[in-house]
Amino acid sequence: MSAAAKDERSAGPPQASSALSGGSVVREATSVGAPLRHYLQFSDFNAAEYAYIFERAALIKKKFKAYDKHQPLVDRTLAMIFEKASTRTRVSFEAGMYQMGGSVVHLTTGDSQLGRSEPITDSAKVISRMVDLVMIRTFEQTKIEEFAAHSRVPVINGLTNEFHPCQILADIFTFIEHRGSIRGKTVAWVGDGNNMANTWLQASEIMGFKVHLSTPSGYEVDQSVAGIRSAHSYQVFKDPMQACAGADLVTTDVWTSMGYEAENEARKKAFADWCVDSDMMKAARPDALFMHCLPAHRGEEVQADVIDGPQSVVWDEAENRLHVQKALMEFLLLGQIE
Repeated sequence: MSAAAKDERSAGPPQASSALSGGSVVREATSVGAPLRHYLQFSDFNAAEYAYIFERAALIKKKFKAYDKHQPLVDRTLAMIFEKASTRTRVSFEAGMYQMGGSVVHLTTGDSQLGRSEPITDSAKVISRMVDLVMIRTFEQTKIEEFAAHSRVPVINGLTNEFHPCQILADIFTFIEHRGSIRGKTVAWVGDGNNMANTWLQASEIMGFKVHLSTPSGYEVDQSVAGIRSAHSYQVFKDPMQACAGADLVTTDVWTSMGYEAENEARKKAFADWCVDSDMMKAARPDALFMHCLPAHRGEEVQADVIDGPQSVVWDEAENRLHVQKALMEFLLLGQIE
């Protein structure tokens, strides 16, 4: 919304009058806020905007640790729609919104009609008239894009089959906390060419780092799905050990993501050599970090001595979902705060 426009939520039908409110003043938004924008994939923001979000996340985290209230979203409501199960996504968004003074509505496929008995377009038009922000965790990216196209309020991708931008937001913030700027660094991705890999590739183009990508044959990243413009920011390796050589960060994900459970046994065979172990970490830089978006299957995509070892920052990474998403919600609703 432009600075000259009223908040969509406060807009009523043309014939609405003060008589409908019994003579009282009809509630208006307390802030004009930011122009309407969505966060559906990492490429939706530019490097300068990410620098601002990381700066705000650091401030918000500092306040959180000091029990210093930070409540810029009083009287704002977040609707969370889950078609895929979640632990970290639900807790981080729900706790984050409450901590910022807002409220949360939690919907699942069992208690909503998203895309079933009601078209997604209709659900988007109705839900976005009642809340200020929507987070969706679903299967196809097309679902969240259709919802956003008909929403009056910002929509956030909590995860789709194709992208996981909030997780990479937390991962990069975690790297910055531990090692400083990620620009010019090397990230080794070992495993499935999935939504995480796609999002890392988008991030590399925007943030100026390199991705070493190693996936089993048949599970490669599809460049057209990832939506990257060129191959300059990443390099493909058949051997995961070579991908890890000289890396500043080694990261992976489960071999079988939600929605692909029928392929589990075939994937276990195909991915057997793509288990991040101590040898791969030794091939990386001595100060390399290890990350995993969780949940993790020790002995499959990562060995226990790696994920539970001194180079692992997975618990900071998980916690940082809370802080970066608070900064993200603040940015989408209020814009840049001076």
